[in-house]
Amino acid sequence: METIGITTLRTLLGFAFLLLLTRILGKKQLGQVTYFTYITGIALGNIAGELAVSHSISVLAGMTGLAVWAMLTLAIELISLKSPKARVLLDGEPAIVIKKGRIEERALRKSKLNMDDLTMLLRDKDVFNIREVDYAIFEPNGRLSVLKKQKEESVKKKDLQIAPQPRPYLPTELIVDGKVVARNLQEWGLNREWLDRQLEKSGARSVEDVFYAELESDGSLFVAEKRQGRGSGGL
Repeated sequence: METIGITTLRTLLGFAFLLLLTRILGKKQLGQVTYFTYITGIALGNIAGELAVSHSISVLAGMTGLAVWAMLTLAIELISLKSPKARVLLDGEPAIVIKKGRIEERALRKSKLNMDDLTMLLRDKDVFNIREVDYAIFEPNGRLSVLKKQKEESVKKKDLQIAPQPRPYLPTELIVDGKVVARNLQEWGLNREWLDRQLEKSGARSVEDVFYAELESDGSLFVAEKRQGRGSGGL
């Protein structure tokens, strides 16, 4: 009975402490499961399990292990929040596996996907014909984002006998937390001068003042400034 009581007490302490740590770590552990957050969750759960049932580990040692692991995880998350390079290193980056209706074989190989994987992910998005897809992006959390061709979107323009217009651009982030995403500018044949002109039209004084800017499919720019209440819509 004494062993059961001690195990129960250790389990309650471990459960309460783990709950506190997960609240501190935030919702990303559940909402955006990447390889790093997945491994972190397993490690924390394993330490908590050992704390509950292994009497060879003291409660203090178990809680210390949980706390140190959680602090390291939080530190890494803060670094990735501030550094785009660290974010790419830890979480990876999206890969365009279908571009303008064409399958990008190189991107598939880089993402370690085969055609069976791709078609399965498309079916999960209720897409059973690859010809319906304009863009498909394999996200760092293992999910597939799909943008259908305009004539396949609901309500379908072909049903209303409206001629579809070509989509010049794919909505793409150009500024994140005051830093220009240069590779995305280059991808669409744009330059810094064009970006500065668009920011000037939106009322933003400089790139550093912009929290997020996104190139819209029609070529306009959505701008959200860092200072509260000064976001602007597309031009």
